[in-house]
Amino acid sequence: MRAATGEQYELEFGDLTATVTQVAASLRTLRVGGADLVEPYPADAPPPSGAQIVLVPWPNRVKDGVWELDGQEHRLALTEPAAGNAIHGLLRYRPYELVERTDSSVTQRAPIYPELGYPFQLETRVTHELDTEGLTVTHTIENVGDRPAPVAIGAHPYLRIGDVPADELTVTVVAGRHFEADDRLNITGSSPVESGSAIDLSAGRRVSELEANDGYGDLPSPIQHVLAADDGRRVVLWTDDDFGYVQVFTHRRFATRPVGEPAIAIEPMTAPANALNSGEGLRWLAPGETWTAEWGIRAEGFAGDSYLASWG
Repeated sequence: MRAATGEQYELEFGDLTATVTQVAASLRTLRVGGADLVEPYPADAPPPSGAQIVLVPWPNRVKDGVWELDGQEHRLALTEPAAGNAIHGLLRYRPYELVERTDSSVTQRAPIYPELGYPFQLETRVTHELDTEGLTVTHTIENVGDRPAPVAIGAHPYLRIGDVPADELTVTVVAGRHFEADDRLNITGSSPVESGSAIDLSAGRRVSELEANDGYGDLPSPIQHVLAADDGRRVVLWTDDDFGYVQVFTHRRFATRPVGEPAIAIEPMTAPANALNSGEGLRWLAPGETWTAEWGIRAEGFAGDSYLASWG
């Protein structure tokens, strides 16, 4: 019987291993020396709560699933029905096609054809690669249609440090701006992050102190978000400058975690929620234009001083 997430691509480089799925190009596992760096889930289940999936052609939410272009209203399928929003793009449940495979990398493609609420045609690719820097994820989007297309990219990794409960970890995210949201998690405005405030994560905050589902912008370069354990181990999520936004989410009903024990998502995004309406961070690709953006995960302090020591 085929796995619920399709083909499973097993990658290996030194002490690093990963499993990438065909459906949603999800990073089902990522480990160094056997220690989990993301929340794993079984092959016979879909990614719980969007774990490690690709978010294209928009991340996060589109309010009411409605947006307007040149005076024409477009209505997306309401894929977050409880809140009445369209969430996380069009590829969440779609299988990708294999393009290239090595022992340490896999490249997959997924076309987007004009459909309800999104009348554009794109060719998308994503490469997951393990090397001495850890994991690098490279997204490429080409507009293969005949009109400019609005595009944004996101990912949904839930970070982890081995078997350490998330409540015992510290998260650090440096940002200049915070997005306020209503009870449906739609953006209502933004404001500067005040030092020492409840939303300020720049000096590190214990996950046990957080009930977060917060978006941030104005991220300083180089962009790095950190999850750290008391024993000195760290998982660093880095991005290029295109990923100028991030969502921090503490999920206390995550399917593979004990009830009440959180999973923490640190979601890199090239645009904030509702970008199809606000236009903020939105990339308009001309016909024939290609856009490439990268992010990755690096482990520090694992298996001795560093897992890089084997090659350094």
